[in-house]
Amino acid sequence: MAAGPRRTRTPPREGIDTARLNVLQKVIVDSLEDDKADNVVTIELSGRASFADRMVVATGLADRQITAMATHLEEKLEQAGLKRVQIEGATGSDWVLIDAGDIVIHLFKPEARSLYALERMWGAELDEETPAPG
Repeated sequence: MAAGPRRTRTPPREGIDTARLNVLQKVIVDSLEDDKADNVVTIELSGRASFADRMVVATGLADRQITAMATHLEEKLEQAGLKRVQIEGATGSDWVLIDAGDIVIHLFKPEARSLYALERMWGAELDEETPAPG
């Protein structure tokens, strides 16, 4: 199976507490905005991905800013009751991935964000059903 989004709808994940997701998303977006992240975008993944229900993508201009954003997110998510936050790439990378369970956060330097183009890969246009061949 190829990496990336499926073009067909996946069944909704069971046991998802939308109110809790909204609270966590607000914590994430507020934290990123407090840390002066650029171009913070939230993408709804429900029914399109099995690994998470939402994705947040943001840009930082320097390693130190991105590292600080990741550290602050981890602290604020723990304060919000999320105890298992996984962080990949926070030691001087162009891309930091934060797995907050039902929400994944991608922090990029501008060049890496443009290269990987997650908004295009997971954007709303993929919601349109592709007609079956024949």
